[in-house]
Amino acid sequence: MTTLLHLDASARRRSISRELGDAFAESWRAAHPDGVHVRRDLAADPVPHIGEAWTELCDHVMAHGITDLDRYKEAVRTPEQAAAWAVVEPLLAELVAADVVLIATPMYNYSVPSSLKAWLDQVTFPRMSLAGRRFVVATARGGAYAPGAPKARYDYQARYLRDFFAGHFAVEDTAFVTADLANSRVDPLLADRRADHDELYAAALRTAYELGKEH
Repeated sequence: MTTLLHLDASARRRSISRELGDAFAESWRAAHPDGVHVRRDLAADPVPHIGEAWTELCDHVMAHGITDLDRYKEAVRTPEQAAAWAVVEPLLAELVAADVVLIATPMYNYSVPSSLKAWLDQVTFPRMSLAGRRFVVATARGGAYAPGAPKARYDYQARYLRDFFAGHFAVEDTAFVTADLANSRVDPLLADRRADHDELYAAALRTAYELGKEH
């Protein structure tokens, strides 16, 4: 049975990144009527930041060369570590069970929201591999960050996520669905770019639907 893990990271309940994620998920469910759609809202139900006990779990996994995800719980040796593992375990179980991971996230301050970063920190351990799983990122950005745009060099969002999934999870083919110039909806200084945004948004919705069918 195919499973989709769907993460929302926008602080807005109604957001462009959520709409793009919803488009992908709707198309995916239609293509996989027997599939399982697991959704986690990282903004409404925040994942706590890692603490010292988590670092101890990580150190134990690294020191003992543990690469089998089912053995991570062997690192628990103290009550504090048990509490840290109680946070990690359900998050990691959702991730490992997924065939497709969909992350719907805005760009905040040139990067990702802290809610998403907290989730990534909790579920990432040394030398773990999620090869074979497919990652899709549906994102909205206030300005223009596509290659060739004046601010392209400030895009630490797509670059970070692509490098993170490749470097930590051994996932090399992350797909991105992007709608730039979202701030043209509210910022008078970008009002003359609203038509460009509308075109990019419509194209992103179409891409999200197509990717949902393919994944």
